Amino acid sequence: MSSLKQFNEDKSHNIGLIGADNDLQELGLKFIRETSTRKYSYNFCWMGRPIIAFPQDMIAMQELIWEIKPDLIIETGVAHGGSIVYYASLLELIGEDGLVIGIDIDIREHNKELIMRHPMYKRICLIEGSSIEQKTLEQVSKIASNKKKIMVCLDSNHTHEHVLSELKLYTPFVSKDSYCVVFDTVVEDMPDDFNWGGRPWGKGNNPKTAVREFLESNNDFEIDKSIDGKLLITVAPDGYLKRVK
Repeated sequence: MSSLKQFNEDKSHNIGLIGADNDLQELGLKFIRETSTRKYSYNFCWMGRPIIAFPQDMIAMQELIWEIKPDLIIETGVAHGGSIVYYASLLELIGEDGLVIGIDIDIREHNKELIMRHPMYKRICLIEGSSIEQKTLEQVSKIASNKKKIMVCLDSNHTHEHVLSELKLYTPFVSKDSYCVVFDTVVEDMPDDFNWGGRPWGKGNNPKTAVREFLESNNDFEIDKSIDGKLLITVAPDGYLKRVK
């Protein structure tokens, strides 16, 4: 057996053990709960742009993007633009013609200006508008029409109804063996009294509840539990959805 094959077999075995260890999984959730009040995920940047995310999730996304080598990555939610710059830089390293679409209902002017001045903007297309409006879908569909391998990342409004609408509208773009990644499913796992700063989502009304309802009527996608298993610390537990059909 080659050393790489042995390494991968050992890795799969270790991931399985970690994923099945409820105490370790609870430690990961405890880390998230304890650091959320200190805005831990706000402390990181990629190539100069704030990337409001956990480093663990970004490594997982790097692994998926390198494996899939998508022609197109669609992300709802732009904020400071760190994640779309990150995805664009990975596509740049891959070296093909990959493009990232960033969709947001309100791309603030100073963020837009800095994103457009970034070296990776050559691989980015910004669409300002609600992700669930027909006009937005038409723009995305036009760009996606000649793309074969597509990934989707949902990271905008985190209410159940909005995410469920996004899942229904954007999963048809996802190519087989690629992923729709639904971020902030961890909202469901936070304490009942967690302060969301007046935002409308919380326990019972969040991306994870939307994922559950979506999967009840859609068997084209499955939760990739191996990613949850190895990350331990992730804002997207049960949110890495692989297209299997």
